[in-house]
Amino acid sequence: MSRFPRKILTHAVLLIGLSIAFGAAPAVNAKDNWIAVRTTNFNLVGNASEKDMRLVATRLEQFRDVFTRLLPTAKYSSPVPTTVLVFKSMSSYKPFMIPGAAGYFQKGEDVNYITLTTELGAQSPFSTIYHEYVHLLMDNTAGNVPVWFNEGLAEYYSTFEIEDDRKVHLGELIGYHLQTLREERMLPLRRLFEVDHYSPEYNEGSKRGMFYAESWALVHYMILGNNGERLPQFSKFLKLTAANVPLNEAFKQSFQTEVETMEKELKKYVEGHNFRMQIATFEHKLEIEGETTVTPLTEADAQGYLGDLLLHVNRLSDAETRLQQALTLDPKQSMAQASLGILRVRQGRFAEAKQNLREAANANSSNYLIHYYYAYALSREGMDGNDFIKEYTPDNAALMRAELKKAIELNPNFTESYSLLAFVNMVRGEELDASLDLLKKALALSPGRQDLAFHLAQIYMRQQKFDLAKQTLEPLREAKDRQLKKQTEALLKSIKDYEDAMAAYNSAPDAPTLQRREDKPDDVVTEEQPRSASDYLQDALRPVEAGEQRVQGLFIKLECDNKAVAYFIVQVAGRVYKIRATSLERITLIAYTKEAGGQLGCGTRKTPENVVITFRPVTDAKDQKAKIDGDAIAVEIVPKDFVLKK
Repeated sequence: MSRFPRKILTHAVLLIGLSIAFGAAPAVNAKDNWIAVRTTNFNLVGNASEKDMRLVATRLEQFRDVFTRLLPTAKYSSPVPTTVLVFKSMSSYKPFMIPGAAGYFQKGEDVNYITLTTELGAQSPFSTIYHEYVHLLMDNTAGNVPVWFNEGLAEYYSTFEIEDDRKVHLGELIGYHLQTLREERMLPLRRLFEVDHYSPEYNEGSKRGMFYAESWALVHYMILGNNGERLPQFSKFLKLTAANVPLNEAFKQSFQTEVETMEKELKKYVEGHNFRMQIATFEHKLEIEGETTVTPLTEADAQGYLGDLLLHVNRLSDAETRLQQALTLDPKQSMAQASLGILRVRQGRFAEAKQNLREAANANSSNYLIHYYYAYALSREGMDGNDFIKEYTPDNAALMRAELKKAIELNPNFTESYSLLAFVNMVRGEELDASLDLLKKALALSPGRQDLAFHLAQIYMRQQKFDLAKQTLEPLREAKDRQLKKQTEALLKSIKDYEDAMAAYNSAPDAPTLQRREDKPDDVVTEEQPRSASDYLQDALRPVEAGEQRVQGLFIKLECDNKAVAYFIVQVAGRVYKIRATSLERITLIAYTKEAGGQLGCGTRKTPENVVITFRPVTDAKDQKAKIDGDAIAVEIVPKDFVLKK
């Protein structure tokens, strides 16, 4: 039973913690003139004029150009495409906007969306867009960038302005941040460095203000303070964190000072009223590199884009209305078919989803996303609410592999195709060497994707390549995601337990040892029986603790229900034990035989293994009525000739 690595199209809108309530989308026609403007890094779609669309495209490309100069050696190319929806007026934008926001950035694993209107208002949409785009670029570059640094850098660049396509303004004073810093008590820097996405300073409204303000001020000081003396150290800090160096070590190596010293410098900087802006004038104008193409869109195309946007912001009913309207206008509109297929997946209507996506793939065989979506829909069928899947049939696996290989052929830079293909192989327990290559390619495209590194380590473990597994897992001890850190520590512990047990098992002496007997004369030496390998294995087994039981028998079957619960069926002498496992990740699974390196899959075991299983007996009457004997704690596969001593 395997767990799906990531969920697609389940995102929260990224806008400074707003609580959002959308109104229903009216059935508006897209009868304006819609066009698509494609640049090197963005695909702009909208009903605004071509001139306005080009201005937006230029501004976004200029921002990206300026930001990537901060760390020129980093890999900033995002494998996920970014589509910018540009509306000509507030009235045409209103059905898709967020109340109180002039624009927003919607991140996704398959496509990112930026939305805004070119109609001038009191609030500029670009500061929020710049902020979130910095996160996109940084997260793809390094997976363990600390939260304070990520937010502070995003705030610093959110004030980006450019004059005459040459004169760039950065680090403009953010008044409300400075007011917060001077009116409230600042966080100790050590506490600021500890904040993650689960911390109250990040999640609670009353505390978020200081966290964002101080993060911004610290990054501002590191870049512009003391006439830029800290900037080279700042760049080194970026490189070290991108290389998974632990935060404290990276800080000391980069800044050559203690945290407390930096804290005093920051307070002096905040209180000194000497914040300044960074202005850089380039010799040549920052113009869009590469060819810019402009393409007219049909009304069906426009509705397809609008429906897909609504799908990505989780407005499923409104999305369905738009997508159905697109297909009424053009039954072969492949984008609308694909988006409707993913919507059907979200609704659990897999037969319809597969039909929509199959038709989309046949209609537009050159669109890599459609082939990926088709494979994705097939992969979700049979998956439970916790993203666990029991198995894929050979036919389904073959179809998914074909679609994903087609997607990779069409776009070799899209990370998710490699990730999903490796996952299909892992579920099937097939082509594991090929899966290693797939995950390595995915990590080369998205170095910041620490979840991919974790899956790579899991395959190494399955192949019993423990040194490579440990080497891959070690950097993940500094992962931003607490759950990933917890899973990493559990995996490393299981490797250590296994290696310690095998070392003890293999250390049985080849020759008998001589020991003086206390009850014999001094000149009499007797021979003591040597300890066998089984004796050492007996010592290596996980000890039974209070409230636990342990039995030895034949592991004949792993039953799996539709709630992601597995049951170890073990034949012990004249009876059968049914031991429950609500999560296989929480159980100690150790094999003391070379033959046991394969997949732990649902169903009858082709060759039943000799196992020692430790469990906690059930006490609930319902469990006893269901003939469940206990909850599994450890399952240890032992040699066929091993006999557990009582």
